[in-house]
Formats: sequence, C-alpha cells, structure tokens
Amino acid sequence: MSKRLHKTAETDADAAVTLKDVADRAGVSTATVSRVLNRQGRFSRETEARVSQAVAALGYVPHAAARALASRRSRTVGAVTAALDNPIFARGVQALENRLERSGYGLLIAGSDYEADRELKQVRTMVERGIDAIMLQGDSHLPEVYDLLRRKGIAYINTWVYDPASPHPCCGFDNEQAGRNVADYLLDLGHTEIAMVAGISEGNDRARNRIRGVRAALEARGLTLDEARIVERPYSVSDGRDGLRALLRRPGPRPTAVIGGNDLLAIGVILEAQQSGLAVPDALSVAGFDDIELAANIAPSLTTIHVPVEEICTLAGDYLVARIEGRPARDHVALEARLVVRQSTTRPPAR
Repeated sequence: MSKRLHKTAETDADAAVTLKDVADRAGVSTATVSRVLNRQGRFSRETEARVSQAVAALGYVPHAAARALASRRSRTVGAVTAALDNPIFARGVQALENRLERSGYGLLIAGSDYEADRELKQVRTMVERGIDAIMLQGDSHLPEVYDLLRRKGIAYINTWVYDPASPHPCCGFDNEQAGRNVADYLLDLGHTEIAMVAGISEGNDRARNRIRGVRAALEARGLTLDEARIVERPYSVSDGRDGLRALLRRPGPRPTAVIGGNDLLAIGVILEAQQSGLAVPDALSVAGFDDIELAANIAPSLTTIHVPVEEICTLAGDYLVARIEGRPARDHVALEARLVVRQSTTRPPAR
C-alpha cells in the first residue's frame, strides 16, 4: 500500500470512530459520554478518567456541526475587542477564554480597531458562524449591532463600562469617575497645570468619559481643562511621546502633570519627558490608566488606575454562559477601578 493510501485509510478509520465506540471502550452509556464531553452534570473522577482515556485511545473528535444541530448550540462565544495588540485587552481575552473553557465553550475573537462599521461586520460574521453569545467592549455600538443580536436571540454584554441605567447588560467600571479620581489625586498634590494625552475619543466612550472625569475634577476646584491642554492620540508608546511634544509646543505655562488615556500613552510621555530633559516626577508628574505589567516595572514606576481586567472578563463569561443555559444573571455588574500610586507622581515643582 502506498503512503498516500495508507494515510487515507488511517484518516477514514479515525473519522469512523463514533460516540458509541467511546462508550463501549469506557464501559458507560453514550449519554454518559456525551454529558462528560459537554461538561453537563457531575461525574466521579473514575468515570471522567475512563471516558477521557477512551477518547484519547480511539482518537475520537466530536463532530461540531452535528452536535450543534442536536443541541441547537455551537458552544462558541464571540468577543470583539477594540485592539488585539493592546496588552490589557489580551489579558482580558485570556481570562474570558479560561472561563469559557471551564464550561466547555470555545471562543472566536476579532479586533475592531475602534471602527464601528468594522465591528458590525465582525459581529455579523460571528452570528453567521453560529455563536451562542458575544462579549463587546464599551457601549458605543451601532444600533444595527444590537438589532441583529436581539433578532437572533443572542446574549451579549458590554464590558469595561458600568451604567446602572443602561438598557444593555454591562460589566465594568465608571470611566468618568476613574478619570475624576486620578485628577483629584493630582490636584490634592497641588497641581493646577494639568494636561492630558488622551485616547482618540471618536467612537470610544471610554476615552470620552475619562476626559469628562478629569475636566469635572478641575471644574469642581475652579480650574479648567482647556482644549489646548488636551491632545488625542492612538494608544501606543510612540503616540504618547508625540502627544507630549505637542503639549510642550503649545503656548502658556508648561503642564506640571500629564494624564495618559492609558498606560501606553503615559509611558510614552515619561520617555519623551526624559528625552527632553524633564525629570519625572520632579519636573513633570505622569499618571495613566489600566495598570499593565510594564507600569510597575518602568523607571520611574507609573501611577495609574488599576483596571480589574481579569475579573471583568471572567464575570462577563459567567453572565454569557448563564444566559446561554437559561439561568438568571445580573445585567449590571460594577467593579472598582482603583488608583495605584507609584513613583511617577509627586508635588509640583516650585514656580
């Protein structure tokens, strides 16, 4: 027999393995095998081990399409994240996948790059592939997204945001309050010349609300956040550097504190300040948002808002699985985004 024919014979043999073959080898019923593989119910470790050993020995792979037809579920959840290359979003996707895996669900991922039309296309593609539920980021979504999900009866949840009055399920934190908290901290230190290198606010409710929170904190103390003190840049280190250069070129007193729309922007601000001869924090205090791993390890370490990303996405997974399986779940879940004070902030220099 040629190698090609031999390989085909092996493939056909593997394809011919059925659920009944696994059940016979494990010495249990086909219903038991199905429930173990789909993680439905509780079984003894011995039963699970016998089924697992039979699956491994026979090379059994469940037929996803047939299983979906039988259960009317694909056991697949979608997630559209704003940016796949953002480290905090990557951590969130990993936490979501870990949660879904425990309940026997797979994950489809797409990155929208903060483009509403692109997100709509991605949601449509996922719906066409038969997802059971979907996690979205923020609450700035086209009406067509919500309409499609409602028509198809697909559970969804908005993450990184919290609004108890929202008609949409959400799990996250109040971005405006978080912006206010970091600004209040800098104001308490004595800073009055505060500026922002913010994220692009168009199509990004989180960026808009963080700016709104900083502005509200300053106005509560009789100060203003003028447009000249805000530059918007994409979320990257190089854009953070460019943002500080733009601020330093503008007329008026030099800022004594800069808030980055996320940690990548804030780290860029620190690097550009150091390159420009501005000591951080003695000449310029810098704060960020997210608390990515690098924030604690850069020199000086970054004061930032800690976003509980793993908890957000794990709880979002809890919600989606509960909705898929017809169990009750809270539609609005609030988490704390807390300030973490490190070395990059101090009192302003004497004028």
